[in-house]
Amino acid sequence: MKNINLLDTIAILNSVPLERLTLAESDYVSVESLPSGQVGTVVEVYSKNDSYKYLVEFSDSQGREYAMAILPEDELLVLHYELQVA
Repeated sequence: MKNINLLDTIAILNSVPLERLTLAESDYVSVESLPSGQVGTVVEVYSKNDSYKYLVEFSDSQGREYAMAILPEDELLVLHYELQVA
């Protein structure tokens, strides 16, 4: 496991096509995919047989959710705001 935790801020490493998204806002129906680098928040962690997937919520700058997706750990990058010292 990459040490991705509930409520971590992440960026997606690859674009996520519309068919893998659940849209919360009808304004975004014309979107074909979320581009790589899009920032989201982990809102649920699922584990099965040492494999992890994450429910990620994507929100605008006003905090309004516009999409969700369940993504594997190898498609996510955890963002850090402070230097983590071992």
